[in-house]
Amino acid sequence: MLAETICSAASAAGLGIAAVTAYRKRFLAATRIAAYSLVPIGLVLTGVVEWVSGIAFKPSVWIGFGVLGLAWLLFMTTRAVERRSGTTRAERRAARAAERNEAVAPGASAPSLGAGSHARPAAAAAAPKPKKKQEAAVPGDDFSDIEAILKKHGI
Repeated sequence: MLAETICSAASAAGLGIAAVTAYRKRFLAATRIAAYSLVPIGLVLTGVVEWVSGIAFKPSVWIGFGVLGLAWLLFMTTRAVERRSGTTRAERRAARAAERNEAVAPGASAPSLGAGSHARPAAAAAAPKPKKKQEAAVPGDDFSDIEAILKKHGI
């Protein structure tokens, strides 16, 4: 009841200010002020003010807002950690799939040969030899990951 009275008084005051502004021949500003001053009384008539005041004074509602805030905080924390690790969900999924596809014999120090590995030596023999410039770049490939990380951080 008190909230409705306050909103009605605010609307009446706003309409009074709009009337004074219109008297000063500033019709555009007066119309804008009148529009803003009609919003509180419109909210009262639609029942929004009663609904908001009902929400504001119930402890269970505030507990619900607290739980929603905690959920949002946890979500944002996981996003920040995920970004900081530098890997995306798709990259981690691809890495897990690659680990599952590697066939390693129990107790072996190197991956065992799979069915598709017999075709590799023939394909490697048929491929042309790399040029000397490409051969010189091979030792640099060992540091390409490190260079990419340093470039990413601006170093």
